[in-house]
Amino acid sequence: MSSIKNEASIKNPLIAAIREQLEHRALWMYLLCDEAAKKGLLSGEYAPDAIRRCGLYQGGQLRQKAGGGDSLKGLKKTLFTKPAQWVFEMKVRRCDDDHLDLDFHYCPLVKAWQKQGCTDEEIRQLCEHAMCGDAGIAESFGCRLELPATIARGDECCQIRFVRPQAEAQDA
Repeated sequence: MSSIKNEASIKNPLIAAIREQLEHRALWMYLLCDEAAKKGLLSGEYAPDAIRRCGLYQGGQLRQKAGGGDSLKGLKKTLFTKPAQWVFEMKVRRCDDDHLDLDFHYCPLVKAWQKQGCTDEEIRQLCEHAMCGDAGIAESFGCRLELPATIARGDECCQIRFVRPQAEAQDA
């Protein structure tokens, strides 16, 4: 049984239905990794690359929706909409062309893995794989993804940071 704290505070039925769809995707991911493990395949050998490819694809689509540029303001506008903010109980901490700092206070993926009885270590590993998609999105925008904290590691929230490397040098 997981000791990770991950309870939703927003109980709206529509938001709950959207969360259930995300949980279903996380269930697929877990079951694919579990079946592969039964066949002797280590998920770390294939899942991160496949999920990163998905993120690169999605990132390309998001850039087009945002007008083709690489501003992180466009990423916020196209992916981290108000409904997404409710689903993940997200706070936007910073958003400019070169930084997008988000705190997620709830994760439907972690909830799905908890429902399956995954250990905390399995949840941490599945989360690392899943975040490769966000890393691919970041790469599409010419950025790097940083994860100072995650719910899957037992932190109170996921601190998701999209950072453009040259902006990081200017901040120093």
